[in-house]
Amino acid sequence: MQITEIYKSIQGESTYAGLPCVFVRLTGCNLRCNWCDSEYTFTGGHPMTLEEVETEVESLSPRGGLVEITGGEPMLQERELVPLMQRLLRSGYTVLLETSGERPLEHVPKGVIKIVDVKCPDSGEPDTFNMDNLDALEAHDEVKFVLSDRSDYEFARDFVARHNLTSRINAVLFSPAFSKEATGGRDTEHCLLDPRELAEWMLADNAPARLGLQIHKFIWDPAMKGV
Repeated sequence: MQITEIYKSIQGESTYAGLPCVFVRLTGCNLRCNWCDSEYTFTGGHPMTLEEVETEVESLSPRGGLVEITGGEPMLQERELVPLMQRLLRSGYTVLLETSGERPLEHVPKGVIKIVDVKCPDSGEPDTFNMDNLDALEAHDEVKFVLSDRSDYEFARDFVARHNLTSRINAVLFSPAFSKEATGGRDTEHCLLDPRELAEWMLADNAPARLGLQIHKFIWDPAMKGV
């Protein structure tokens, strides 16, 4: 496997936000989102065997716990990733998979919690979500929409309603996009969409979604890696 980094931090997103988590960040991505905050994963990294990855995870969290597989786009390495996730599940870890859903998800182990980031229009990568993946969603999965303006919000709101997502999965997440040039101050001025404005839209529409903030960017410098 090609790995960019493995580290332990606080989970910053999803319904697992706030919990200690080991992150396994894979190298490579086939999308180029306008607000991407992990462009350093597109190339480089270093090869590791499945055994080496599992050993590193165990050294950071020796008694089980939360592990997130992320990227880049981790499903680009599906051949190696699926057995890694199976190993981590057998070892007692709660495994999250952060993915765009552009690649097929049918072979992801059932015990893995998929957090699927459906790309909105202003991401620059609209219509990349593989609609067949709706059938691969499990009741414990989550779908996330990163929003930078009103059109993104309306797209997400309508997508959720059209596909009846709230009855199919554990959570729908609406998250304001962060500027990828953000550094220094740990406040909402770095958000491309004001969270208060998003909250007001959600309240007005009674949107069946959870407003999520990337809390790691309010704990540490938003430009910091490995957190």
